[in-house]
Amino acid sequence: MADLRRLGKRGAYRLGRLGAVLPEQSGPPGPHYPSFAPGHRGPAAWWVLGCLAAVAAIAAGAAAGWWFLPFLAGLAGGIAARSGRWRLRAALLALAVVAAVGWAVPLCWAAWRGAPIGATARVVAALAGLPAHAPVAIASTLLVAVIQALAGCWLTWSLFPKP
Repeated sequence: MADLRRLGKRGAYRLGRLGAVLPEQSGPPGPHYPSFAPGHRGPAAWWVLGCLAAVAAIAAGAAAGWWFLPFLAGLAGGIAARSGRWRLRAALLALAVVAAVGWAVPLCWAAWRGAPIGATARVVAALAGLPAHAPVAIASTLLVAVIQALAGCWLTWSLFPKP
């Protein structure tokens, strides 16, 4: 019956710790500084050579008609980035550049040797329902290669656990 005497008095209706005195805060958290230190393993020269090898493999595959090589390069790049502790955004940027350059090299080489790349690109763009301009078809071709590489990297990034 002691509870009946507390009715109507200050602090009588506290629920759990809602009315309890909170411990004093020690102050705001410290500032967060971004890290620009390289977090990957291995010398940068090896990574650059790996990117150049991927560009050469994609270019040779594009010249041979193997349109799926950017996806395989994305798989390999995702495994290398995951095991080398690269950040995802750095790996995706590197793979996008590698895939675009890998497909652009054989297109430029064929145009330089006199192949009708522009006319073919206009016809392909018109058949695809795009505006009948050569840069539109070439840009869409490079975009498809980049999407393939990014999809391969995403697949390996999601399937392989962190080391």
